[in-house]
Amino acid sequence: MKSVFALLCLCTFTLATAQDVKIVKYDQLEQAIASNSDKLRVINFWATWCGPCIKELPHFEQVNTNENVEVILVSLDFIQDESKVKKFVAKKNLQSQVMLLNEKDYDSYMGKVDNNWSGAIPATLFVTSSGKRHFYEKPFTGEELEEAINQFMD
Repeated sequence: MKSVFALLCLCTFTLATAQDVKIVKYDQLEQAIASNSDKLRVINFWATWCGPCIKELPHFEQVNTNENVEVILVSLDFIQDESKVKKFVAKKNLQSQVMLLNEKDYDSYMGKVDNNWSGAIPATLFVTSSGKRHFYEKPFTGEELEEAINQFMD
């Protein structure tokens, strides 16, 4: 009985501390990207079914602890998989802001993120405090992500 109670407490704690998943349309995401901020914004496009995406998530979580960086994790999972995304976020105890992009037509927003985006993920957009954008269509190691953060800090 004690082990069941301990497991229940642990699950409750994990669910209580993980970020909520906000469902957004691209216009809402663009507002978050374009908003004035003193911080470097790091917007990572990922999905629960993408192995390289999952592998790099801990690096973004680590960067999220930097007070001069704002991390937004944008899930490209299908909207009908919302519960799967929420469970994943809770299981991994993600602390970064998480959005689930509710768009069916990828072509309608990919060029708005970056003209060269083929649609492959993981992909990451860095937006400096002055609004300059830097886009990468590749997975990051922890070291590469730290180098990019240092390079793009205004």
